[in-house]
Amino acid sequence: MKQQAVTTFYLEMLTPDELRFKECAEPAFWVRECEVKQFRYNRFLYSLVGNDWQWFDKLSWTDDDWQKYVEAENLRTWVGYMGGSLAGYYELQKQENGNVEIAYFGLAKPFIAKGLGGHLLSHAIRSAWEWGAERVWVHTCTLDHPHALENYQARGMKIYKEETANRLPVTD
Repeated sequence: MKQQAVTTFYLEMLTPDELRFKECAEPAFWVRECEVKQFRYNRFLYSLVGNDWQWFDKLSWTDDDWQKYVEAENLRTWVGYMGGSLAGYYELQKQENGNVEIAYFGLAKPFIAKGLGGHLLSHAIRSAWEWGAERVWVHTCTLDHPHALENYQARGMKIYKEETANRLPVTD
């Protein structure tokens, strides 16, 4: 099997003033935090959103791995709903030195290209700042949605590092 080059982009925002918040024109879309942590729900969200983008880093995790990750005090999860249906989600992970990472972010396939991604990302960045971040960061790669990088940059995030590596493609 032929390897493919994958470029990973690391982006950051250093002050809340840099956020270019995008309002949502869709009144049926709303975002709520998952105040009760349920690792099986996070695993479901990860699979639902990440399956089409080759998210594979947690596929081999056990229930114990997922439970430790999701129930950690430094992880929070929000879910976006459209007309009562799960449309997407994001996870924020608080790290050392005031860093908050947007650990996972994405929309479920039926909700892509409906104008929701910019608002959900704006919500994620604002939530990170409200959580006391001194720096908000994220990484995306060329396997993600073709407009992912553009969305991060449109919200005010700036690339601070780029890496390219070869890897075997994931197959079903």
